[in-house]
Amino acid sequence: MKNNCGNKTGENRFGVITENVPCGSTNATCSKNVKVQLGRTEIILTKGNYKVEDLEVGALLKYKVRRVGLYLVVESDIGVAVMWDRKTTIRILLEPQHSGEVCGLCGNFDGDGQNDFTTQGQMVVTNPLEFANSWKVRSSCKDVEENVDPCDLEPKRQHWAKMMCGIITGTTFHQCHTKVNPQPYYDNCVKDSCACDAGGDCECFCSAVGAYAQACNEAGVCVAWRTPDICPVFCDYYNNPNDCTWHYHPCHTPCYKTCLNPHGICSNPIPNLEGCYPVCPEDKPIF
Repeated sequence: MKNNCGNKTGENRFGVITENVPCGSTNATCSKNVKVQLGRTEIILTKGNYKVEDLEVGALLKYKVRRVGLYLVVESDIGVAVMWDRKTTIRILLEPQHSGEVCGLCGNFDGDGQNDFTTQGQMVVTNPLEFANSWKVRSSCKDVEENVDPCDLEPKRQHWAKMMCGIITGTTFHQCHTKVNPQPYYDNCVKDSCACDAGGDCECFCSAVGAYAQACNEAGVCVAWRTPDICPVFCDYYNNPNDCTWHYHPCHTPCYKTCLNPHGICSNPIPNLEGCYPVCPEDKPIF
């Protein structure tokens, strides 16, 4: 995704580029590295952390990177925020002034889904492969020529995938079903779970269920779906005696009091996020 689309130019240029790597034997790929370009600054999200590089060209834009629950969040002063779960999930949040001013795999943010498949050459197409291939950053990357269902290639995993992803359509999320349609999330969960068969088998499954849980969260339904057996999150690892203790919360506010933000006020509209959050003693109330 970027904002310098077609012949448009602007001082506050920004973009988000993902590097997809193989995550299974089915030729499926996962987004493991993310580059966030804000003017002359490039923030590279990789291996659960980030690093910053100076591109030496462009405007110097203000930004900050902070850890919020399971996420690394990049926030800027130009109404752009990127949330990365440090694994395979990326979300881009744009403020209204960017409506219709962006392009890429995420569409143009104009509220019209009919023109989202706009290629880099500014042509609206119907073939998803033609659309996706047009947005390659490196011409050396081969075009994807066919869209294969990974469950057809891994039929032995299909039963497991359907059984595990049934948590989305089952009773765990029943209060959310009327707010957010679970079927697209279930279908994506099954495909992703079939595809990820090269170590870390549950990573794609957990990310897929987490995506539905986050959608429910933003629709006003908080679901504590993780268990010791299903995608557990162990916050106790961070706990030290006589210090703030960390606890898991499925829907915690991203704005809380810290030494760098003593009033707990945030300017960017980041939604509530799951993850580990500090609970501090009365004599040390600020993290």
